Amino acid sequence: MQLLKKPLISIANDHLINYPTPINVHYAWNFGFLASMCLIIQIITGIFLAMHYTPHVDLAFTSLEHIMRDVNYGWLLRYTHANGASMFFIVVYIHMFRGLYFGSYTKPRHIVWVIGVVILLIMILTAFIGYVLPWGQMSLWGATVITNLVSAIPIIGDNLVYWLWGGFSVDNATLNRFYSFHYLFPFIIAALSLVHLALLHQDGSGNPLGVESSVDKISMYPYFIVKDVLGLAILYFFFAVFVYFYPNVLGHSDNYIEANPMVTPAHIVPEWYFLPFYAILRSIPHKLGGVIAMVSAIAILGLLPWLHSTEIRSSRFRPLYRFFYYSIVSCCLILGWIGGMPVEEPYVLIGQIASLYYFAYFLVILPLLGLLEKFLLEFK
Repeated sequence: MQLLKKPLISIANDHLINYPTPINVHYAWNFGFLASMCLIIQIITGIFLAMHYTPHVDLAFTSLEHIMRDVNYGWLLRYTHANGASMFFIVVYIHMFRGLYFGSYTKPRHIVWVIGVVILLIMILTAFIGYVLPWGQMSLWGATVITNLVSAIPIIGDNLVYWLWGGFSVDNATLNRFYSFHYLFPFIIAALSLVHLALLHQDGSGNPLGVESSVDKISMYPYFIVKDVLGLAILYFFFAVFVYFYPNVLGHSDNYIEANPMVTPAHIVPEWYFLPFYAILRSIPHKLGGVIAMVSAIAILGLLPWLHSTEIRSSRFRPLYRFFYYSIVSCCLILGWIGGMPVEEPYVLIGQIASLYYFAYFLVILPLLGLLEKFLLEFK
């Protein structure tokens, strides 16, 4: 038992073994653990891939082919890392939508939620610069389009783009610095994830009822670790189907063509997990307005604790909110579909309506619903 008194062992024991967990927590609470497993997989596979990757415009594409063909199990590393990004985003998006459904963003866990939104933002940056590294057609032109958005900033925009590129176009300097940041950001995400977890454990986990349960709690091990392991097994099976049978289905075929600055792809689209934000960007004809809208679409999530205007947290007791919750889920799916469509009618109009509803939900519908529910409670 002396071993448990050692600082690191004691901390692990407090947070992973004896941590008091609400007795009614179900499988929807698995996704935070699954996200941490996805992050570990990405870091490990990324380190091994970095050993064989060459961040140079003349060699990057060839080095990937070398990894796929000559490195022992290089194909497995590459496909695990590429599809692992998609699995990571699937898990994190479900984790966030669970938080929306059960009101996990309310006090006293509001700082936990804000840290989570910061993690999502860094994840998006990490995935974007990682998509540039294979140096295929979509990598080059995706980087050109997205980095050019910085030029929308008044006065200093053009100079910022040149500074970001390290020259007058997306070239070797850009690839080098993107490689460096792609290696660094996952460790920042890991550090923020530890802060996220520590803050959560400071006030305790929420539960499906949305009430404070300081009495009905049991230790995490073995009761909830078993649930986490089952969720992990299901995730790995789902993950393995993509890695072994459909490794390229979530990517773009143009990225198997080496980057050529003289040939522009017919339809430039980002990875699927960026599509809702890309649709919001394209829905506004003005360049600066589109950039502001896209950034605001992520930032507005961090304001949720202050936009929530009722003491009721869980949507189990909010039937009207439950309807609007499913409407915002549908809206995000529509935005994802629109993001992959050409910029033409009727997709432009549908994207604009969906974008308008996205912001109206958070800025208008959510606060008004809370005030209405508060009024009905007082009226009763």
